[in-house]
Amino acid sequence: MSIIEKHGIIERNATLLLVGSLVVVSIGGIVEIAPLFYLENTIEKVEGMRPYSPLELAGRNIYIREGCYVCHSQMIRPFRDEVERYGHYSLAAESMYDHPFQWGSKRTGPDLARVGNRYSNEWHVEHLMEPRSVVPESIMPSYSFLATTPLKVANVTADLKANAFVGVPYTDEMIANAAADLAAQADPVADTSGLEQRYPKAKIGDFDGNPGAVTEMDALISYLQMLGTLVDFSTYDEASGYR
Repeated sequence: MSIIEKHGIIERNATLLLVGSLVVVSIGGIVEIAPLFYLENTIEKVEGMRPYSPLELAGRNIYIREGCYVCHSQMIRPFRDEVERYGHYSLAAESMYDHPFQWGSKRTGPDLARVGNRYSNEWHVEHLMEPRSVVPESIMPSYSFLATTPLKVANVTADLKANAFVGVPYTDEMIANAAADLAAQADPVADTSGLEQRYPKAKIGDFDGNPGAVTEMDALISYLQMLGTLVDFSTYDEASGYR
C-alpha cells in the first residue's frame, strides 16, 4: 500500500483524522512551549528601558481613553517596507511596562512606535488641534479640547503603585515623588534634577505652548515624544543584543 493510499484512509476516517490532528498539534505545542519553562525571562533585556514618568503615564492613559490605538499601532513588524518607513522593528522589551500593550494588526494612520523626537512639540500641538493643517490627507478628528482641559489625575501615587503591583519596577522614591514629578516635567522653570535621575531621557518643558497650566495636551505630547527614544539602536546588534 502506497503512502498516498495510507493517507487516504486517514482522510476518510473522521476519528483517525481527529486523533492524528490532536497528536500533531500537541507535539507542536510542546516543542514551542516547553523550552519557555527553562528560561528565566522570555523577554530579551535591552539597555535604556525604564518605567513611564508620571506625566508620560498620564498621557498614555489619555492615548488609550481617546482610542488612539485603534488607528495607530505601536508594533513595527520585521519587514523591509515597515523598517524602512518607521525604523527598527519593535522589541518585546519596549512594551514590557505596558498594561495593556499597544500592539495591533490594523493601521488607519502610521505606526507610532518610533514617533518620539520626529516632530517638534509645536507640530504635535498643531496636528492634534487641526490634523489637516499639517497632514492634508488625514482623516483624524480634532483633539483641540485637550489644550483647554486641565490635567486631572485623581491619585498619581496610587496609579504608580497599581503598576508596581503588576511588575513595573517603580521604586519607593519614584512613588513618593510622583505628584511633584508630574508637575515638574511640564514646567520649563522647575528643578528637574531628581526627575531626570529617576527617568532618564524624559522630555522636559512646556509641551502645549501654555506654560501657565498643565493640560491633557501636555501629558499626551510628553508620551508621544518618548515613544521609541529609550533604546539606542546604534549600539544594538541583532545576534547578541548589544555590542
